[in-house]
Amino acid sequence: MPKLYNFASNLQTTKRLKTKNFKHTLLTFAFASWSICSLAQTSITKDNLKDERNVITTAVPFLNITPDARSGGLGDAGVAMDPDANSIHWNVGKLAFIPNDKKAGISLSATPWLKQLVPDMWLYYLSGYSKFGKDNRSVLAASMRYFTLGEIQFTDDQGNPMGTDKPQEFAFDVAYSSKLSERFSVGVALRFVQSRLVSRVYSSDVKAGLAGAGDIGVYWKDDIKISGKDVTYALGANISNMGSKITYTTDANRDFIPINMRLGTYWKIKMDEYNQLGLMLDFNKLMVPTPQYEYDTVNGQQIITGRKLDNSPVIAGMFSSFGDAPGGFGEELKEFTTSAGMEYWYDEQFALRAGYFHEAKTKGGRNYLTFGIGIRYNVFGLDIAYLQPISQRHPLQNTLRFTLLFDIQAFKSQSKDPVVPSK
Repeated sequence: MPKLYNFASNLQTTKRLKTKNFKHTLLTFAFASWSICSLAQTSITKDNLKDERNVITTAVPFLNITPDARSGGLGDAGVAMDPDANSIHWNVGKLAFIPNDKKAGISLSATPWLKQLVPDMWLYYLSGYSKFGKDNRSVLAASMRYFTLGEIQFTDDQGNPMGTDKPQEFAFDVAYSSKLSERFSVGVALRFVQSRLVSRVYSSDVKAGLAGAGDIGVYWKDDIKISGKDVTYALGANISNMGSKITYTTDANRDFIPINMRLGTYWKIKMDEYNQLGLMLDFNKLMVPTPQYEYDTVNGQQIITGRKLDNSPVIAGMFSSFGDAPGGFGEELKEFTTSAGMEYWYDEQFALRAGYFHEAKTKGGRNYLTFGIGIRYNVFGLDIAYLQPISQRHPLQNTLRFTLLFDIQAFKSQSKDPVVPSK
């Protein structure tokens, strides 16, 4: 029988816990199951790893779920596109390039997870920023991410009810970004993470997982002309979630959090006074060790019998992640995912979006199209995204995701306008 390795519950905390509602529990503890990894025994030899499935797994994968509907409609791309209140997730470095006429802003996003199967799993994301300093070259920002996994009914080994619980995960960020020149900026963020999957009421062996992490991002932006058209191009790079491992039991059982590297570019073409077109391309890679194979000798051949996770220190694991794939350089390249998006704006008030996300089959096989719309009116903005899977089911398929933006600076300016009395 193939074994399922759930990287959300890489815990050993649920050894003695069963659930009366098996479907709900399986889906809940596999809430990041867009990349559940199969660990079936195989007869593939050590010399033939080309098509072997070997998915990289981490704890708290909710940190890498796209939180906002704008990027959600652009194939999950966002490291280099125009900054907004959600940039703390994509690239903390680009916050400094938020226009000065948008000196402060707030964004609130809501994302249903596995809505077709479980009604009460949601990701909520609240973020905000404020510009300050000489010429408003610096930005302070903060965000809060909350993931609720719904209500679970637990039983003991004999099937006797033990009560219900509501697993949940939480992350809080603070960030600073500043322009070092008119074209270049850099930013840093600090993050606190708490993951409570099982209450101590049901097992004294478990505890909430705690971790601290940080991000660093850089951003380059310039304006040029191509065939007489005004074009803005940008380059972005960000490494997120660099920090401590997390444990739910003892310090001996610690797991990597999703340290992630993003690289990307963005091109915005002003076609005329009212029409703009944006094109973006992102590459992502988890900077955590690739699972290694375990072997046994059968009839003189090295046969794969299973997989094991690397227990390297964090820094060593980050560097080794670029050269530790058992299948060599070809497998390393497959560990990069690709996001591509296109965004059309009319009069900077209405947007249409489309995107594509690709992941190698042996690394999870996520392939999907995304679509979205955006509306900007005075102090408010609204983004909506929809995802259509191509190769396999996805937790976000057939659901709508929403982001509401609020421009504080525009609201203040509007409030200061004199009221003309009616005659």
